Amino acid sequence: MSSQPNSASKGSVSHHRSRGAICWLLRVLLWSLGLAVFIFAVFSPFLKDSEGALKGEFAFALSVSAGLIVLGWGICGRLRTFTFWFAAALIGQAAALQAIRAGKLIHYQHYLQPGMLAAAIPWAFIIIAIQAILVGLGIARRRSQIWRWLISSFQYWQLVVICLVVLISSAALSPSIGIYLTELVFATFLILLNLANLVLAVGVLPDDALAKIRGFIEKVFDCAGPGGNETAAGLDRTALLGALWVMIISALLSVFVYERHPHVPDEVLYLFQARYMAQGKLTVPAAPVPGAFSFYLLPYRSDQWYSIFPPGWPALLALGVKIGFPWLVNPILAGVNILLSYELVRQLYTRRIARWTVFLLCVSPWYIFMGMNFMSHTLALSLALASAVTLIHAKEKASLWYALLSGAIVGALSLVRPYDGLIVGFLLILWALGALGKKMNYASFSIFVAGIVLISILVLPYNYGVGGSALKFPLQSYYAEYYGPKANALGFGHERGLGWLLDAFPGHTPLEALLNAVLNLFSVNIELFGWSVGSILLVTIFLVSGDYRSSDWLMIAVIACVIGFYSLYWFSGGPDFGARYWYLIIVPLVVLSVRGLEIIVSKLELYGLDNLYSMTRVFSAILAASIFAIINYFPWRAVDKYYHYLNMRPDVLALDEEHEFGESILLVQGSAHPDYASAWTYNPLDYSAPVPIYAWDENPETTALVLSSFADRSVWILQGPSLTGKGYEVVEGPISPQEALGDE
Repeated sequence: MSSQPNSASKGSVSHHRSRGAICWLLRVLLWSLGLAVFIFAVFSPFLKDSEGALKGEFAFALSVSAGLIVLGWGICGRLRTFTFWFAAALIGQAAALQAIRAGKLIHYQHYLQPGMLAAAIPWAFIIIAIQAILVGLGIARRRSQIWRWLISSFQYWQLVVICLVVLISSAALSPSIGIYLTELVFATFLILLNLANLVLAVGVLPDDALAKIRGFIEKVFDCAGPGGNETAAGLDRTALLGALWVMIISALLSVFVYERHPHVPDEVLYLFQARYMAQGKLTVPAAPVPGAFSFYLLPYRSDQWYSIFPPGWPALLALGVKIGFPWLVNPILAGVNILLSYELVRQLYTRRIARWTVFLLCVSPWYIFMGMNFMSHTLALSLALASAVTLIHAKEKASLWYALLSGAIVGALSLVRPYDGLIVGFLLILWALGALGKKMNYASFSIFVAGIVLISILVLPYNYGVGGSALKFPLQSYYAEYYGPKANALGFGHERGLGWLLDAFPGHTPLEALLNAVLNLFSVNIELFGWSVGSILLVTIFLVSGDYRSSDWLMIAVIACVIGFYSLYWFSGGPDFGARYWYLIIVPLVVLSVRGLEIIVSKLELYGLDNLYSMTRVFSAILAASIFAIINYFPWRAVDKYYHYLNMRPDVLALDEEHEFGESILLVQGSAHPDYASAWTYNPLDYSAPVPIYAWDENPETTALVLSSFADRSVWILQGPSLTGKGYEVVEGPISPQEALGDE
């Protein structure tokens, strides 16, 4: 009799040992598989193009690797169910991204139709289907509870509005209504699928894990700990670390993805302008045979060449040119903007909301990729934030110096992006006059306006020095001369527009303004956070809640004014770097997203769902969605779109090192963009300089004039990427101008 308990005990121990051994075998197996997939992703030729560059499928393999490693980590513990749903959401989003056709050319991304997806990428279709089945089975047991919470927390009209916004923003407009409607349904289905998957993941987190997560959130975001309080002034470690993170990531992307090379025509002109401004010049002499060296946005008919853009951004970029690091200017500004955003939100809200704002900016693809490029938007955001922060100090302290500084910063913004300067100036003047806040005294307001005027009028001598007329902006003069007097004007009318393929209709109408807004709304939903559940869901929830503070109204006013003002322009801005014309609304959108999180938490607590940990579950979902974006969206977007974006690439520099072109003339065959545009970037400002000069081999007549103008130089002939299907290639050279013309 006494031996029976001992036998049972031994059996129990043996059972636990056996179970532990099986768990460890599973863990080692999953980790080994994850490591094997990662090695495959990095080294496999199947995930690289003919030049050895990573393809978009690399991001999927990376996600599978991460999913297997996470699953292996939790397979033997209390988090095994959570890690299962976590891995399912991670791999499911990665598969959905493979169903998107974005690519490196200038067009809005679209999902493949479900039937085409099943035929073209069957493995992605199967993964999405498996995820849908598993999530459907998992959510079925909770559907009644979820529905009761929804109808008790929101009115029916609110649910309808939320659903409509999710639907409209889920896919880009298409010329075919049938295709567009199918894509809307499919894209919305994927959003709901991933939302349900995320709910299942955070819903099974055990109490001990929630307690640890809650401790982490309170320490990092809720200002807990020694000296941590909501009213403490100044920057803190979260903001500083966030700024450092953004600078490093943006700089790395600029080097390894963007290759420190301009990709958008605007960027080419900004760098050109910065180069001659670094030499203290406002213009440079025109090239001989202007037709062979012309470039979009360059007034090539003029005797003096110059960029038509305002001087503010190129002047700052010129500092980067001076020290040899122009590509580093925007990453630094992106880091500075983190600090400015933190200070602004802390002043208007609390440190807690400011920290969450910083975190979401740090994981925003829209924000990070904008910090990677050579565009002017990051500096514009810097000045907009700085002007708002200094105006707050001017109002609170009745400081004339802060008032003057704030106005001067708005004036500086007008020298960077004049339309943005107009919008910010309009908003801050209303705010200074007492709209949605404290009214400035007369003296401070007068100084504030004087600061705007004193700096903004500096554009007048610049205009005169460049174009000979103080009151004519180079950009306006260029479009009027080369495209028509109202081609680039604001407002509505049939004369607006340049006939671009992305322009829905000739001219500009209120209907087209609405279509442009829908396209930009889609871009924001995709790019703001890169979440599989969409990026504007939280903002929409907050807006329909009606639970607004005075500071919320300020954020709403910024969003409304930017969208309203830009509706007067005929072009949406295109898909380059998200809704770039709306970039000033990024901080308000992030702030209102945080407010949307607070609304959800409050409604969960009122309903009585897990009151102790409802906040922790909601914010855990945001952390998880952001981790998915970092693992999935960032690598996918970097390699699928922005590496060699628009087929712009710096290959001619490598060819120069290989062949030592020296004092030669290089005829570039191919299209004006990207073939000649990429090479044009490296032309000297002085066409008599003893360095390689790149000319466009557009037609025999122009080429003959070029070769006669550079008769003392050897000739090389290059084919551009649009002809080779890869990088630049040397076709012939060095040869004499006579040989190039076929005279010998």
